[in-house]
Amino acid sequence: MGLYKTAPPLSGRMGALWCLSGIAQSAVVEFGCMGHMAYGRTFLHRMGSFGGKLYSTHIGETDIAMGDTSRLTCAVEWVSETQGIKTIFLLPSSVPEVIGIDLKALAQELSPQFPDTRLIPLTAGGFDVCGHKGVELTLLELCKTFPKEMPLSEQPSFNIIGSCADMFRFHADAAEIARLASGALGMEHLCTMTSGTSISKLETMGAAHLNFVIRREGEAAAKYLKERFGTPYLMARPYGIQGTLDWLEAAASLWGRPADKAFIRQEKENAMEQIAPIQAVLGRFLRVHREENRLILAGHADVVQGIGEYGKECFGFTTIDCYCDCSHMAGPHMAYLDDDAKERIANDSRGILMGSGELLRMAKRDQSLQIATPDDIWRHSYEPPLAGFRGAVNLAAVWANEMMRIH
Repeated sequence: MGLYKTAPPLSGRMGALWCLSGIAQSAVVEFGCMGHMAYGRTFLHRMGSFGGKLYSTHIGETDIAMGDTSRLTCAVEWVSETQGIKTIFLLPSSVPEVIGIDLKALAQELSPQFPDTRLIPLTAGGFDVCGHKGVELTLLELCKTFPKEMPLSEQPSFNIIGSCADMFRFHADAAEIARLASGALGMEHLCTMTSGTSISKLETMGAAHLNFVIRREGEAAAKYLKERFGTPYLMARPYGIQGTLDWLEAAASLWGRPADKAFIRQEKENAMEQIAPIQAVLGRFLRVHREENRLILAGHADVVQGIGEYGKECFGFTTIDCYCDCSHMAGPHMAYLDDDAKERIANDSRGILMGSGELLRMAKRDQSLQIATPDDIWRHSYEPPLAGFRGAVNLAAVWANEMMRIH
């Protein structure tokens, strides 16, 4: 790995942890150094991800030199027998990857010793897998492993796919999306994969009538569920007033039933009542102070794209610069947020910048403008969302307060 002045690109191992750390009734056993998981656990707890139990085997010179895997066997036995956890994910770390430990083969060897325990090896921990690819592979593996064959639920229902700990305010956005789907479509919420979920909930995913995919890494999992259960899916994140209306319309069309117009009208009116005065003041400010009429967004590609469209449509931002945190998602209209881009953005004081806590500190901007990780602040489930109608109000208030801070 090269040297980085700021947070380096994250590995597939972290992508897997982002997905697995929110799953109750399960444990992650990492075959690797103790410090990896100790720091990872604290980091994930700070982001608000608590469901799964996270353990490390520790690893010594004998393990590395001789390929000894007895620590892993002991750890699995302790978690299964002492802690009573019967679903265990096996995760590699950097050293086992280098020396070529085959976790799949180990899981097959251990399975007869623990017949009542499900051992699931994950292979997204290699150096050739980035964090976002790790998320994609892990979500797909979860969908292949846990959903049971069952009839559709009596009440129309839905799953949310792609709410993981790396997405800023993932709990709040998933809750807002679930609230809108339940209110507008009269549907029951079965499972959010993977924040605030459990093995029991994952097993029910095949009973859903719709799947809402809120990040592109979840599409492979949704395609698998569609092939296996015939579940249609909508891949989009709702941002802003019009964006949320479009999302609800697309969901109703996919479901094949009309949405509750009274619910949607009331939600829209409530949001617009709060946004209207901000819209007038901020719009005037951006017309007068043209040097500040710029919105710089850095984070997950799906997030920055949606927020940018809302800023342009509702408030009149004329210049919107988008940067994504994954090089594979960059394109003609979205640059990759590498170290050079971070420094360039941090040294330009014009406009309103929204990004990670790290980038905002570099640019000496207020932390209320955060829309991405990495983060060093303790987060909780009750913060306001960025998505949906309530997210539209929240974003408007954040922009208005930044305008007041600038002038």
